[in-house]
This record gives sequence, structure tokens and C-alpha cells, in this order.
Amino acid sequence: MLKILRALFLLINVVVILALLTIHFVIKDNGFNESLLFFIFPLPVVIAVILFFTMFIGKKIRKYNLILAGILLFVWLGRSFKIHFSDDISEADLEIVFWNASRDNGFEEAFVENNGIPDVLVLVESHKNSLEVLQSQYPDYYFYESVRDIYLYSKKPLIIESEITSRYGTTIVNFKTGDLNFYAIDVQGSTDVPREWELRFIDSIIHKKSNTIILGDFNLPYESVLFKEIKNNFNHAFTEKGNGFRETWFWNIPLLSIDHIWVSKDLKILKTEKIGTFKSDHSMLKTYIKR
Repeated sequence: MLKILRALFLLINVVVILALLTIHFVIKDNGFNESLLFFIFPLPVVIAVILFFTMFIGKKIRKYNLILAGILLFVWLGRSFKIHFSDDISEADLEIVFWNASRDNGFEEAFVENNGIPDVLVLVESHKNSLEVLQSQYPDYYFYESVRDIYLYSKKPLIIESEITSRYGTTIVNFKTGDLNFYAIDVQGSTDVPREWELRFIDSIIHKKSNTIILGDFNLPYESVLFKEIKNNFNHAFTEKGNGFRETWFWNIPLLSIDHIWVSKDLKILKTEKIGTFKSDHSMLKTYIKR
């Protein structure tokens, strides 16, 4: 009986690991059901599952699980952990910050977490900010609240080009400040809304592909196949100039990189930082762009 149970568990071990590897590296989020599994089982979780099985299988097979887990660990570190030398930053360069504020934080908390007031700040899922109070406290700066609670701040005047929401709740605010175009994005996070629909909606709205910065919570990891159009025209700020783990969620544990700043390829990224905080389950992102 014990041998039968061991054989059964070994079979389960092989089937589960093969399925997880196939989903993560081959199928990814090419379909609705597949995408749910792709999000639920990022590479750190896959590694943890493999290590869990090592506790219940025989020694002869255990070593193969450990070797596989080690290989995947190196793959994950190679993909996610970035080391870059930052370029010199001057006062003339642009500091841009994005944060999913987790419904509990506003501009004041964002300024504190950022250790200063940036040139441009975008908040999504923020608590209700009183723009009248903020405007009285910062009379020389500019604030905007979208219909769907995307909050914008800039040291220079804000020009709102458009604000569009998909039928499922993904919101895009296209604005200009200074001489740059911006798309602030908050993608619907509901598990019953296919991300493919929402990324198709985003691709249809983003017409400006030069002198442009896209920033937001996409609820999609960097590895997603749905970023193909954006990757063709924009550089990922953290991948290009960040240090440390790229993942922004959750609670400072590097599981998924779902918050992103994308910079058009004609602009120079000087430095990108991920600011960990326990005020939100999302890390804050900050990048510096050459004026």
C-alpha cells in the first residue's frame, strides 16, 4: 500500500510540475483560463511547489526536483533581478512617480514615501483626495482627479487630452505636462474580465509613441505576451535602469511585476527605483528622464 501511495505521489509530482512549466514558459496568458493559472503561479510559486513535493518523494527522485528548483531559481533571478549603473541626474531632469495607493493613501503619503515632491506623480486606487485642500497647500502646483479616481499631480500645468474607460472599467487618462505626453492607466483587476480584452483596448488608445510615457497598474506581469505592442514601441523603465527585483506586488514580496512605467524609445531613462512600503501592497515606482 505504501509503495502504491509513493508511486501515485511521484506521478502527481511529475504531472503537476510539467503542467506548471508548460503554463509558465509556453502557454503563458494566451487564453482566459490559462492566464488565471499564469498569474496564480509566478515562477517563485512554481519553485515553492517543486520544493514542497521534495518532502514526499523518494531520495532518488528528490535530487531531480532540487536540481530543477535550482535551475528555475537562476532563471528567475536572471530575469527579475536587475543591476544597472545610473546616469548622473541633474535638477533639470524629470522625476516621475507612479503608485497604486491601495485605497488607504493619498498625495501626502505619496510625497512622504517618495522622500520629496517629484515633477509628475500618478496615483491609482487612492483614497479620496481633497484637491481644494491640496491646491491651497501647494498653490504653485497642479492637480487633477479623473472620474474613475486616477489622480494626477505636476509641477507644470496639466493639459487633459482625453479620459476613456472601457466597458469593463479599465481607465486611461491621456495628459500633457511640460513637453511630454503621458498615459495614466488603471487596468480592471477582476478575475472574470480577460486581460486580453483590456490590453486590446489600451493598444487601440495609445496613438502617441514618441515623447511619451505610459505608467500604471496593468494587473499584468512583465512576462505577459499581451505586452507585445507596448514592448515594440516603449522601453520598460525598471528593466532598462532599475536595481533589485522588478516585481512590485505584493507587500514587498517579489511575486509579480504588475505596476509599470514604459518610456518611448526616443527618451533617455537615467535611473529607475522601486520604493518598498508597507502602506500599500504595491511598491512605488520612480524613474528619471533626461529633459
